[in-house]
Amino acid sequence: MSPTNAPDTLDVRDKILATGQRIMGGKGFSAVGLNEVLTSAGVPKGSFYHYFGSKDAFGEALLEDYFEGYLAEMDRTFRQAGRTKAQQLAEYFQAWRDNQSFDDCQGKCLAVKLGAEVADLSEAMRAALKRGTSGIVARLAAAIEAGVDDGSLSIDGTPASVAQSLYQLWLGASVMVKIVRTIQPFDNALGTTQQMLHHPR
Repeated sequence: MSPTNAPDTLDVRDKILATGQRIMGGKGFSAVGLNEVLTSAGVPKGSFYHYFGSKDAFGEALLEDYFEGYLAEMDRTFRQAGRTKAQQLAEYFQAWRDNQSFDDCQGKCLAVKLGAEVADLSEAMRAALKRGTSGIVARLAAAIEAGVDDGSLSIDGTPASVAQSLYQLWLGASVMVKIVRTIQPFDNALGTTQQMLHHPR
């Protein structure tokens, strides 16, 4: 691949990944064939294997790409100037509530949609999920620890254990939102989160 062609190649690969993220975020991994993704992306089927060795390899790359963007957005949220860590954490969970609706997540909830499904289908995809979710929990733990340090919140337990519990809470709420078709589980999760990250008295 020459330097001249490199941007075009990256654009095509990114287009396939973005299209796959949007479609599979809505329908799941197993229910979506490669033809549907490639047709929607406007990419010839023969080109697919130039970028990905198999559907599983595509799924792994899909998750890696999703978490890369997700973690970058978390980093931006937790680097905001002039805001306490408690405020930044509140913004993060409010955005989760607002973005992951039950009827159209548009690729924003890929970990929720694919987590249980692909963990039993592909070891490579399970490992990608584990790396990505570990990155999320680590960032939450760092933000919680910084919030304790700046005095904007207090917790019972360690930052790592609270971060893990909060992430599991919100994952569960995301599943329940899909089942009950209302955002009430997110409202409940938000209330529990506020209790767990309470302000010092």
